[in-house]
Amino acid sequence: MVPRALLLLACLWLVACAKPVPVDYANYVGHWRGDGTLLVIRANGHADYERVTGQSRLSIEGACHSFTEDGFKIGVGLLSAHFEVSHPPRQVDGRWRMTVDGVELTRVDILPVVPTGEPGEVLRL
Repeated sequence: MVPRALLLLACLWLVACAKPVPVDYANYVGHWRGDGTLLVIRANGHADYERVTGQSRLSIEGACHSFTEDGFKIGVGLLSAHFEVSHPPRQVDGRWRMTVDGVELTRVDILPVVPTGEPGEVLRL
């Protein structure tokens, strides 16, 4: 039982480490997609990253921090991964784009799903 309690405490500690995205980097917030890549940066400072190449998959989840002109990190301490931003968020032909680790990402609008309460309703995301 002790290992589970330690794991729970570690997870809570990691979640508590997230700080809001700095105002100067607010354009980074959103759902970004590109060639085999998904990046979600939330305003509260939490991020999810997934990249699929061939038959391998890399997934990282955690606090998004250390924003600079050259990139940012996701994770905590030695477990942080650095992401190089060669082109920061910018509008191109009316769409937000940025290049992270050599992959051009496009911000996609994710609309909230509002249930109607109709019988038999199925919500799809």
